[in-house]
Amino acid sequence: MKHQIIALALTAAAAFSSHVAASAAELELLQPGKLLVATEGTFPPFSMRAADGTLDGLEIRVMKEICQRLDLEYTPVIIKWESLLIGLQADQYDITSDAMDITAERQKQVVFANGWLESGGVVVVAKGSAIRTPADLKGKTVGALASSTFAKIAEDKGATVKGYKAETDGIQDLINGNIDAEITDAIGAGYMIKSANMPLEVLPDFVSHVQKGFAVKKGKPELVKAVNKALADMVADGTYAKLTTDLVGFNPAPKDPIKSIQ
Repeated sequence: MKHQIIALALTAAAAFSSHVAASAAELELLQPGKLLVATEGTFPPFSMRAADGTLDGLEIRVMKEICQRLDLEYTPVIIKWESLLIGLQADQYDITSDAMDITAERQKQVVFANGWLESGGVVVVAKGSAIRTPADLKGKTVGALASSTFAKIAEDKGATVKGYKAETDGIQDLINGNIDAEITDAIGAGYMIKSANMPLEVLPDFVSHVQKGFAVKKGKPELVKAVNKALADMVADGTYAKLTTDLVGFNPAPKDPIKSIQ
Protein backbone atom coordinates (compact mmCIF):
# COMPACT_ATOMS: atom_id res chain seq x y z
CA MET A 1 0.00 0.00 0.00
CA LYS A 2 2.82 2.34 0.97
CA HIS A 3 4.59 1.66 -2.32
CA GLN A 4 1.38 2.33 -4.23
CA ILE A 5 0.96 5.71 -2.51
CA ILE A 6 4.55 6.66 -3.34
CA ALA A 7 4.06 5.57 -6.94
CA LEU A 8 0.88 7.60 -7.24
CA ALA A 9 2.61 10.64 -5.74
CA LEU A 10 5.51 10.36 -8.19
CA THR A 11 3.09 9.98 -11.08
CA ALA A 12 1.17 13.06 -9.97
CA ALA A 13 4.38 15.04 -9.56
CA ALA A 14 5.54 14.03 -13.01
CA ALA A 15 2.20 14.96 -14.48
CA PHE A 16 2.30 18.35 -12.75
CA SER A 17 5.87 18.94 -13.93
CA SER A 18 4.98 18.07 -17.52
CA HIS A 19 1.89 20.32 -17.30
CA VAL A 20 4.01 23.30 -16.19
CA ALA A 21 6.55 22.64 -18.94
CA ALA A 22 3.79 22.24 -21.50
CA SER A 23 2.17 25.49 -20.37
CA ALA A 24 5.46 27.36 -20.80
CA ALA A 25 5.94 25.86 -24.25
CA GLU A 26 2.35 26.60 -25.23
CA LEU A 27 2.85 30.28 -24.42
CA GLU A 28 5.94 30.37 -26.69
CA LEU A 29 8.07 31.94 -23.94
CA LEU A 30 11.81 32.51 -24.27
CA GLN A 31 12.34 31.43 -20.66
CA PRO A 32 9.94 29.08 -18.80
CA GLY A 33 7.98 30.78 -16.05
CA LYS A 34 9.09 34.28 -17.03
CA LEU A 35 7.67 36.98 -19.27
CA LEU A 36 10.49 39.12 -20.61
CA VAL A 37 9.01 42.58 -21.14
CA ALA A 38 10.73 45.46 -22.96
CA THR A 39 10.24 48.95 -21.55
CA GLU A 40 12.13 52.26 -21.59
CA GLY A 41 11.46 53.03 -17.95
CA THR A 42 11.79 56.76 -18.68
CA PHE A 43 8.39 57.93 -19.96
CA PRO A 44 6.07 58.98 -17.11
CA PRO A 45 3.35 58.07 -16.43
CA PHE A 46 3.70 55.00 -18.68
CA SER A 47 7.03 53.87 -17.25
CA MET A 48 9.21 55.50 -14.59
CA ARG A 49 11.06 54.89 -11.36
CA ALA A 50 9.29 55.03 -8.03
CA ALA A 51 10.94 56.64 -4.99
CA ASP A 52 12.48 53.30 -4.01
CA GLY A 53 13.97 52.83 -7.49
CA THR A 54 11.53 50.17 -8.67
CA LEU A 55 9.70 50.44 -11.96
CA ASP A 56 6.23 51.97 -11.89
CA GLY A 57 3.76 53.50 -14.31
CA LEU A 58 0.70 52.63 -16.35
CA GLU A 59 2.31 50.01 -18.57
CA ILE A 60 4.31 48.53 -15.69
CA ARG A 61 1.26 48.11 -13.46
CA VAL A 62 -0.87 46.63 -16.22
CA MET A 63 1.84 44.24 -17.40
CA LYS A 64 2.67 43.11 -13.86
CA GLU A 65 -1.00 42.29 -13.32
CA ILE A 66 -1.08 40.35 -16.59
CA CYS A 67 1.95 38.35 -15.45
CA GLN A 68 0.32 37.60 -12.12
CA ARG A 69 -2.80 36.30 -13.85
CA LEU A 70 -0.69 34.13 -16.14
CA ASP A 71 1.38 32.89 -13.18
CA LEU A 72 4.56 34.27 -14.76
CA GLU A 73 7.45 36.22 -13.29
CA TYR A 74 7.48 39.80 -14.58
CA THR A 75 11.00 40.31 -15.99
CA PRO A 76 11.65 43.81 -17.38
CA VAL A 77 14.23 44.47 -20.08
CA ILE A 78 15.24 48.16 -20.25
CA ILE A 79 15.82 49.28 -23.82
CA LYS A 80 15.76 52.47 -25.89
CA TRP A 81 12.69 53.26 -27.99
CA GLU A 82 14.41 53.04 -31.37
CA SER A 83 15.57 49.47 -30.62
CA LEU A 84 12.24 48.09 -29.35
CA LEU A 85 11.08 46.26 -32.46
CA ILE A 86 14.62 45.27 -33.47
CA GLY A 87 15.12 43.55 -30.12
CA LEU A 88 11.71 41.91 -30.34
CA GLN A 89 12.49 40.36 -33.71
CA ALA A 90 15.87 39.21 -32.35
CA ASP A 91 14.17 37.34 -29.47
CA GLN A 92 15.67 39.52 -26.75
CA TYR A 93 12.28 39.56 -24.99
CA ASP A 94 8.78 38.13 -25.36
CA ILE A 95 6.72 41.32 -25.55
CA THR A 96 7.01 45.09 -25.43
CA SER A 97 5.00 47.14 -22.95
CA ASP A 98 6.29 50.54 -24.06
CA ALA A 99 3.59 53.04 -25.04
CA MET A 100 3.55 52.09 -28.73
CA ASP A 101 0.77 53.23 -31.04
CA ILE A 102 -1.04 50.49 -32.95
CA THR A 103 -0.69 51.42 -36.63
CA ALA A 104 -1.34 49.56 -39.88
CA GLU A 105 2.35 49.76 -40.75
CA ARG A 106 3.47 48.25 -37.46
CA GLN A 107 0.82 45.54 -37.72
CA LYS A 108 2.70 44.29 -40.78
CA GLN A 109 5.81 43.76 -38.65
CA VAL A 110 4.43 42.45 -35.35
CA VAL A 111 1.26 41.23 -33.68
CA PHE A 112 -0.30 43.56 -31.13
CA ALA A 113 -2.34 42.30 -28.22
CA ASN A 114 -5.73 44.02 -28.10
CA GLY A 115 -5.43 47.77 -27.50
CA TRP A 116 -4.78 48.38 -23.79
CA LEU A 117 -4.97 52.19 -23.58
CA GLU A 118 -6.52 55.02 -25.58
CA SER A 119 -4.91 58.43 -25.90
CA GLY A 120 -3.77 60.84 -28.59
CA GLY A 121 -1.12 63.28 -29.72
CA VAL A 122 -1.12 66.86 -28.49
CA VAL A 123 1.01 69.95 -28.99
CA VAL A 124 2.89 71.17 -25.92
CA VAL A 125 4.20 74.74 -25.83
CA ALA A 126 5.65 77.20 -23.35
CA LYS A 127 3.04 79.24 -21.50
CA GLY A 128 2.29 82.39 -23.48
CA SER A 129 3.51 80.90 -26.76
CA ALA A 130 2.17 82.39 -30.00
CA ILE A 131 1.48 78.83 -31.16
CA ARG A 132 -2.19 78.24 -30.40
CA THR A 133 -3.24 75.54 -32.88
CA PRO A 134 -1.51 72.66 -34.71
CA ALA A 135 -1.62 74.77 -37.90
CA ASP A 136 0.76 77.24 -36.24
CA LEU A 137 3.54 74.63 -36.26
CA LYS A 138 4.37 75.34 -39.90
CA GLY A 139 7.93 76.62 -40.17
CA LYS A 140 8.63 75.98 -36.47
CA THR A 141 11.10 73.60 -34.83
CA VAL A 142 9.12 70.84 -33.16
CA GLY A 143 10.40 68.05 -30.96
CA ALA A 144 9.14 64.47 -31.07
CA LEU A 145 10.25 60.98 -30.17
CA ALA A 146 12.56 59.71 -32.93
CA SER A 147 10.89 57.35 -35.43
CA SER A 148 7.48 57.93 -33.84
CA THR A 149 4.10 58.76 -35.33
CA PHE A 150 4.38 62.15 -33.63
CA ALA A 151 7.49 62.97 -35.67
CA LYS A 152 5.58 62.16 -38.87
CA ILE A 153 2.66 64.37 -37.77
CA ALA A 154 5.06 67.26 -37.13
CA GLU A 155 6.51 66.84 -40.62
CA ASP A 156 3.03 66.80 -42.12
CA LYS A 157 2.31 70.10 -40.34
CA GLY A 158 5.29 71.68 -42.11
CA ALA A 159 7.57 71.76 -39.07
CA THR A 160 11.28 71.06 -38.82
CA VAL A 161 11.50 68.01 -36.59
CA LYS A 162 14.07 67.45 -33.90
CA GLY A 163 14.05 63.81 -32.79
CA TYR A 164 14.75 62.57 -29.28
CA LYS A 165 15.53 59.19 -27.77
CA ALA A 166 13.38 60.00 -24.72
CA GLU A 167 10.28 62.17 -24.40
CA THR A 168 11.71 63.89 -21.33
CA ASP A 169 14.68 65.17 -23.35
CA GLY A 170 12.33 66.96 -25.75
CA ILE A 171 10.31 68.46 -22.92
CA GLN A 172 13.50 69.76 -21.29
CA ASP A 173 14.60 71.32 -24.59
CA LEU A 174 11.21 73.02 -24.83
CA ILE A 175 11.58 74.45 -21.32
CA ASN A 176 15.07 75.67 -22.25
CA GLY A 177 13.73 77.39 -25.36
CA ASN A 178 15.66 75.22 -27.83
CA ILE A 179 12.51 74.17 -29.71
CA ASP A 180 9.18 75.89 -30.33
CA ALA A 181 6.89 73.00 -29.42
CA GLU A 182 6.75 69.29 -28.69
CA ILE A 183 4.24 66.77 -30.01
CA THR A 184 3.73 64.01 -27.52
CA ASP A 185 1.15 61.78 -25.88
CA ALA A 186 -1.69 63.55 -24.08
CA ILE A 187 -1.49 61.34 -21.01
CA GLY A 188 2.27 61.63 -20.69
CA ALA A 189 2.27 65.37 -21.26
CA GLY A 190 -0.48 66.09 -18.76
CA TYR A 191 1.19 63.98 -16.10
CA MET A 192 4.63 65.55 -16.52
CA ILE A 193 3.40 69.15 -16.52
CA LYS A 194 1.17 68.63 -13.49
CA SER A 195 3.54 66.56 -11.37
CA ALA A 196 6.58 68.79 -11.97
CA ASN A 197 4.73 72.13 -12.19
CA MET A 198 6.36 72.87 -15.55
CA PRO A 199 5.88 76.27 -17.26
CA LEU A 200 4.20 74.54 -20.20
CA GLU A 201 0.68 74.07 -21.50
CA VAL A 202 -1.10 71.51 -23.65
CA LEU A 203 -3.08 72.92 -26.58
CA PRO A 204 -6.70 71.68 -26.63
CA ASP A 205 -6.74 70.32 -30.19
CA PHE A 206 -5.61 66.71 -30.58
CA VAL A 207 -3.45 65.94 -33.61
CA SER A 208 -4.24 62.22 -33.46
CA HIS A 209 -6.29 59.64 -31.59
CA VAL A 210 -4.55 56.37 -30.92
CA GLN A 211 -4.61 53.15 -29.00
CA LYS A 212 -1.49 51.71 -27.43
CA GLY A 213 -0.60 48.06 -27.87
CA PHE A 214 1.73 45.41 -26.45
CA ALA A 215 3.78 44.06 -29.38
CA VAL A 216 4.66 40.38 -29.83
CA LYS A 217 6.79 38.76 -32.52
CA LYS A 218 4.71 37.05 -35.20
CA GLY A 219 4.22 33.32 -34.75
CA LYS A 220 3.23 33.39 -31.06
CA PRO A 221 -0.59 33.17 -31.17
CA GLU A 222 -0.97 31.48 -27.77
CA LEU A 223 0.97 34.21 -25.98
CA VAL A 224 -1.18 36.89 -27.64
CA LYS A 225 -4.35 34.98 -26.75
CA ALA A 226 -3.29 34.61 -23.10
CA VAL A 227 -2.38 38.31 -22.77
CA ASN A 228 -5.69 39.32 -24.36
CA LYS A 229 -7.69 37.21 -21.92
CA ALA A 230 -5.81 38.48 -18.87
CA LEU A 231 -6.23 42.08 -20.05
CA ALA A 232 -9.95 41.67 -20.76
CA ASP A 233 -10.52 40.05 -17.37
CA MET A 234 -8.75 42.81 -15.45
CA VAL A 235 -10.73 45.49 -17.29
CA ALA A 236 -14.01 43.65 -16.61
CA ASP A 237 -13.39 43.12 -12.89
CA GLY A 238 -12.28 46.71 -12.26
CA THR A 239 -8.62 45.99 -11.54
CA TYR A 240 -7.43 47.95 -14.59
CA ALA A 241 -9.26 51.09 -13.44
CA LYS A 242 -7.83 50.80 -9.92
CA LEU A 243 -4.29 50.47 -11.25
CA THR A 244 -4.44 53.40 -13.67
CA THR A 245 -6.86 56.04 -12.37
CA ASP A 246 -4.68 57.31 -9.52
CA LEU A 247 -1.90 58.12 -12.02
CA VAL A 248 -3.88 60.00 -14.66
CA GLY A 249 -7.20 60.81 -13.02
CA PHE A 250 -9.39 58.66 -15.27
CA ASN A 251 -9.74 55.16 -16.70
CA PRO A 252 -7.90 55.12 -20.08
CA ALA A 253 -9.15 51.68 -21.17
CA PRO A 254 -10.41 51.77 -24.79
CA LYS A 255 -14.18 51.43 -25.13
CA ASP A 256 -13.65 49.51 -28.38
CA PRO A 257 -10.15 47.98 -28.30
CA ILE A 258 -8.34 47.40 -31.59
CA LYS A 259 -8.25 43.61 -31.96
CA SER A 260 -5.18 41.50 -32.60
CA ILE A 261 -4.44 40.56 -36.20
CA GLN A 262 -2.68 37.19 -36.19
